[in-house]
Amino acid sequence: MAKRLLDLTVSALALLLLSPLLLLIALAVKLDSAGPVFFRQERVGQGGRVFRIHKFRTMRTDAERLGPQITVGRDPRITRVGHWLRDRRLDELPQLIDVLLGTMSLVGPRPEVPRYVAHYPAALKAEVLAVRPGLTDPATLAHLDEAALLAAAPDPERAYIDEVLPRKLALQADYARRATLRGDLGLLWRTLCALVRR
Repeated sequence: MAKRLLDLTVSALALLLLSPLLLLIALAVKLDSAGPVFFRQERVGQGGRVFRIHKFRTMRTDAERLGPQITVGRDPRITRVGHWLRDRRLDELPQLIDVLLGTMSLVGPRPEVPRYVAHYPAALKAEVLAVRPGLTDPATLAHLDEAALLAAAPDPERAYIDEVLPRKLALQADYARRATLRGDLGLLWRTLCALVRR
């Protein structure tokens, strides 16, 4: 109950305070390339329920048809404004809407697309999907430069499935086992500090 109250309070306040920035970003996305402002993609949430996440669109509208569901380094499908937003993680801000709606939390395992959830080992899958997905978690902080790391791999998608995903799942399952409100506040602070440094 306390966690949900924190989610509601912080997401509503953040959306209100950041509304001028969100409007400027929306305008920049619209002027930069053809297509909608938001990118809505299916993700797997708590209990295995699928929902559509909110993000600012950072790629061409036909991006999913032209390549994998992961992005690597300076992916040519990413727009000019999209590169700038991704470098600063500003494309993730609309997920505050998902927090307000209750499909996400401020802190929790990052929600994955169904294609990669299919690769979760059964035991870890049960643990990770037992909690509401979040904007940030220990795995997010440990993999801030994931796109650059995958860019160096001969087969980025294979490297993600075989190397990155198991490490992220281990951290997410550990979070799910030990989650506390105090720990969540610490993770939020560490995330803010990491984003400011970027």
